[in-house]
Amino acid sequence: MSHMDVAHPYFGIFLMIVLASVIFFGLVFLASKIGNNFASKNRKKLGLGIYECGPIPVKQANKINSQFFIIALIFILLDIEVVFLFPWALIFKDLGWFGLLEVLIFILLLGVGFLYAYKKGAFTWQSIK
Repeated sequence: MSHMDVAHPYFGIFLMIVLASVIFFGLVFLASKIGNNFASKNRKKLGLGIYECGPIPVKQANKINSQFFIIALIFILLDIEVVFLFPWALIFKDLGWFGLLEVLIFILLLGVGFLYAYKKGAFTWQSIK
């Protein structure tokens, strides 16, 4: 069998995915070019107007609390824990006591990290004022 043999059972599907990708990106490129030609060139007047209705917008300082990022990191940590537990749960009977001990150590290490974050005050919400 040479490397130029195209009799692979999934070769047709591969070609369809490549063709669909090329067509999709071609249509997106064509739509962006057509949209740029028909778009309004006077953007200054549009940017100075009030959107629909309501009070005049006032520029405010962007005050994003770093607590959002800490909570997001803890969520990702716990989410990845669940992802690692799914394959373990599928072969739990095959692993026996060793697998149970292994996952208990894994959960214990994550629990230690959780307690460390709790002691450092990662879960106490603070006001941004």
